Amino acid sequence: MPRKPKTKPASSPADTQGQPSLFDGIVSGDLRHAGIPGVAVEVSPEDAEMMGAFEEDALGFEDVMDCQDAPEAVPSSPEEAHRQRIERLREHHRVLSELIVSTNRDIARIVGKTGRLESPEASALLARLKSLQEQRAAIEAETQEAVKALKVLERRLTPAPRDGDGKGGLVKVRHPNRDFFLADLFDYAMKDDGASMEAPIFTLSTKPDLSIWEWRSKDGSKYVKVAPSVLGRATQHDKDILIYVVSQLVEGLNRGRDDAKNRVVRFTVYDFLVTTNRQTSGDGYQRLHEAFERLAGTRITTDIKTGGMRVKEGFGIIDRWKIIEKSPTDERMVAVEVTLSEWLYNAVQAFEVLTIHPDYFRLRKPLARRLYEIARKHCGHQAQWTVSLELLQEKVGSKSTLKEFRRALRAIQDDDSLPEYRFVLHQNDRVTFYVRDPQRLARGIARRIEGGEERR
Repeated sequence: MPRKPKTKPASSPADTQGQPSLFDGIVSGDLRHAGIPGVAVEVSPEDAEMMGAFEEDALGFEDVMDCQDAPEAVPSSPEEAHRQRIERLREHHRVLSELIVSTNRDIARIVGKTGRLESPEASALLARLKSLQEQRAAIEAETQEAVKALKVLERRLTPAPRDGDGKGGLVKVRHPNRDFFLADLFDYAMKDDGASMEAPIFTLSTKPDLSIWEWRSKDGSKYVKVAPSVLGRATQHDKDILIYVVSQLVEGLNRGRDDAKNRVVRFTVYDFLVTTNRQTSGDGYQRLHEAFERLAGTRITTDIKTGGMRVKEGFGIIDRWKIIEKSPTDERMVAVEVTLSEWLYNAVQAFEVLTIHPDYFRLRKPLARRLYEIARKHCGHQAQWTVSLELLQEKVGSKSTLKEFRRALRAIQDDDSLPEYRFVLHQNDRVTFYVRDPQRLARGIARRIEGGEERR
């Protein structure tokens, strides 16, 4: 018989039956969350029908009997069961974080338009924000207990080999057993600011880039001029610092912390190196010192607005940085303080950020990192996005010839190491990015066919 679209999350497992679910009431409008247990996704009747909600799919008697003999997928060990549980909890935590950012963004827009929070719409958003924060706090407590239990079990075992051997386009996971709590915030999702994802501010070169770079969007509405210091222009790998700092600020704002409304961020260097999958040797600290110098020395002039405001004078990517504490034994940086530029700070306060995949920090090539940013920025909620090779070269900020850029792109395509996305370089010099999630991709293609947009 035809079945109706589900409007409530799936029931809890048997071992938690009768207990209130931490995820009751979580509703998302993002189809990417459709496969996550405990999260209800609102869809239109058209999308529901396209997803098969009204198809005849009832099981016959023979089908039911056949299912009785099908073994359930069970964890191979108690340790694996703990890991699976932690992964589920962390996925729920990530979804809640995204919903909190989205709600905060809506609140910021209302304040920007009306200058007040007394409207019914704002009150509803504030109530939703409080509910989401409470649910996430409960998830954090449960996850902390699960991690402690897993560590007790792992002490009895020899560490298993981890994925990623350093070959291909991904470097190995340098810190597989990293502390679960990073800096002073709980396992926050890494965020990238929308402004620097849009414009090619950072050089793709691995050698000092001393040239002045100017970029204008295809429609002429956005302009960026980047001037390097004597040490060269800030690199794509230097951007790791900004991603880390922006993530700290956004998570602090999500938690309602007053210190997150400040352009100055203090953090420990070791936590940064571990979070961004960098070496914690002396070389790692030296490279970080050079990155700070390039970020502070690179000057930007742009008309791109962030947070609804345009900073008209030239400015550095970061205003300043200083070492707060050094190691008493080898003079290494222990804690540092970074002051963000107003331009970047405005983007953070307006929640103009996107979540990026942790494997971003494992991508070897600067071009691969930039391609991931482009895909994350332009695919958005779409399943695919197509762009000409020439325009893509402009967007990533490549200085190579079109022939060299085509060759570099094919090498990354063959390696197929971009997290969340893959891309195809067609014979007609057009590039199409696709999401890796097969369900989301199928829904996107179906919508294009339904709308008559599919190219023949």
